[in-house]
Amino acid sequence: MAKQMVHLVFPQKLIKRPVIYTVAKRFNLIPNIRRANVTEKIGEVTLELSGKKQNIDRARKYLERIGVKFEPILGDIIE
Repeated sequence: MAKQMVHLVFPQKLIKRPVIYTVAKRFNLIPNIRRANVTEKIGEVTLELSGKKQNIDRARKYLERIGVKFEPILGDIIE
């Protein structure tokens, strides 16, 4: 099982949608929210994702496709 810390930035249109839950279910990942700052205009979350590396990669592609900025926090991948 791999773990990766990421910083996600959500646009206003996605703030009220259950994006983290959807990604966790869809890609069989375990999310651990480490820090979050959500306003009416933007959402920022530092998240630890645990699961298969290929599932984390698929989740990144999905999030970017729907408009979430996905920024890996380097040095935090553990397998």
